This record gives sequence, structure tokens and C-alpha cells, in this order.
Amino acid sequence: MSKKTERQLRVALIGTDSLRAREIKDLLARGQLPIKSMEFYDPEVAEEYSKLTEFRDEPKVIHHPYPELLEGLDLVFLAADKETNRQLGRLAREKGFKAIDLEESFIDQPDVPVVVARVNDQVLEWEEVPLVSNPHPVTIFLTHVLAAVSSTHKIKKALAVVLQPVSAYASAGIEELAEQSYALLSSSSLSHKIFGDQIAFNFLPEVEKADRDGFSASERQIIQEVRRVLRSDFDFSLSLVQAPVFHVYSLVVYLELTEDASLEQLGKVFRHKDIFQFHPPGSARQISNLRAAGQEKIFIGHLKKDQALPGSFWLYVAADNLTIGSALNALELARKLVGLA
Repeated sequence: MSKKTERQLRVALIGTDSLRAREIKDLLARGQLPIKSMEFYDPEVAEEYSKLTEFRDEPKVIHHPYPELLEGLDLVFLAADKETNRQLGRLAREKGFKAIDLEESFIDQPDVPVVVARVNDQVLEWEEVPLVSNPHPVTIFLTHVLAAVSSTHKIKKALAVVLQPVSAYASAGIEELAEQSYALLSSSSLSHKIFGDQIAFNFLPEVEKADRDGFSASERQIIQEVRRVLRSDFDFSLSLVQAPVFHVYSLVVYLELTEDASLEQLGKVFRHKDIFQFHPPGSARQISNLRAAGQEKIFIGHLKKDQALPGSFWLYVAADNLTIGSALNALELARKLVGLA
């Protein structure tokens, strides 16, 4: 009997310059999906052959994303500006392709499911879904952590303080931190466009406009996404702090369980799931942004049992916002959407 041939996909990436676009492109180039053809589109391209890229060591022309060019595709990754993503993503059902939004363009659209692979991706099996939203990186990290704990313990409350890297603001954030760091070390004057204050060697507790209760739009988004993904009834909230680091989110997470548990019991939750790199109490190597950068795991460690509050724990999470926090989740969703998983 001959071996069944794996389906070959016609794939497109819309938007080629963002950090998330580059990460998914690199994964696809490494053969993470069976690709028959790969096309690139960018709304900034006005004249044909004015912008080029390469894929698997071959030159590729980046075209303007005219809707008619999307016909016949199997899978489209949306990594352009939100307006373009919304316009073209909504064509998925009509044109017969599956679309994954990488830039959180549909967060206010209740009919577009927010999906975290291996947490709530069963929604892709229940019904025909042409378009899905890849959520905020922090949503991906927290829902994996909270879903893992919820599988064996009932959570009463979960809180998180999130240290955000400047790459949350794409290349412009990275450039501003690099330029300010150089300026301070060379006694030059500082400039800032992205952050309202100095970010180099500094922490900023508020980087976006706050609502009447003091929460930013990003904080509200993550809280809403976590609740949508988990559909759980425990209390949950978080606070974002802008950190002077280039990549990797760090989270200090507080968990309050309905029943008491030991450190060993809670540690087992993370020890046996392959998405986590668990460092038990007393580990010789500490978790750090440096160790988590570019990695494909969610690092969990510095687990503490709070004796003052029964059933309460603290833990530390670090994970790369471009790999496990974006591209790898999108890749798993893609395989589900096109029937490869």
C-alpha cells in the first residue's frame, strides 16, 4: 500500500515588515507546513516589482494585496495594518481560504474566535471557522498556565504583574531603547517618540492612555481575551509595566486556590506538560529573559507557597513574545484549520 501524500498548501503572508510577520515567515521557510506555493503581499506596494523578499533562498516579489489575488489560496496569515487585515480577513469565507490574524485586528469582533492552541482550539472542530484571531502574547502565556492549573486544582483568584518588552511596539520600540541606551552611555541628549518618558534603564508603570478606572486598552484587551479563551468563573486581573528589555515578557503571577495544596502538587502541573520549561524550587539555574529569548517554551519557576493565605501561591513566568507568544501558536492553529492536525 502506498504512503498517503500530505496535502500541499497554497499560502500567503499579507504584511511583511512586522516582527510577527518575519517570525512566521522564518518558521514557514524551515518547513513547518507542507507548502506548494508561497506568496507575499504588502499594502504599501504601489508599483509591481518595487519590493522584493526571499523565501527558501529564492527571490520573491511582494505584490499589492488586491482581493482577486487571494482566490485559490488555502491559508492566509494577516500581519499588515489593522484596516488591511480586517478588509482581507473578512474575505476568507467568500474566497474559500482560512485566515489567521497575527496583529490582534479583530479583538472587538465577537464573531471571530480568539484561539490558543491546546487550550480552546476545540472550537475549530465544532464548526467551520474561516477566520481566527491569534491573541496577545500575554493571553497565550497566561491561558496555558491557568488552564494547566485548572486541570487539577480549582482556582479562586488569579492576578498578574506583567513586565512588557519594548518589542511590543515593534521595531520602533526596539530602536528607541537602543538609541536611548547609547545616548545615556555616551552622554548625548535623549529623544523619545514611542514612550512618553525615558525607557532606557527605567520602568514605566503607564505607557498608554488609561480609562476612568486607570486601565489601559492593552490591559483591558488581555483580561477580555483570557476570559474568552478560558470561559472560567474565577476572578482575574493584571497590570502591565513597561520594562527596559528588548524581548520576552516576564510575569509575576499570584494564584489563590479554593483548596490548599503543596508546592510539589502545584509543581507537577507544569513538570509534565511539554509546553513548559519548569524550574522547581531550589533550581541552580534561574529563569531570565536571556534564557527565554528565542525559545519555544514557557518558562515557569520561583514557585512560592504563601503560608499567610491558605491555597495561595506565587510563580514567575518568562516567555518570548515572537516565538511561543505568536508564531508557534499561529502555526498550530493553521495546521488545525487546514486539517493537518
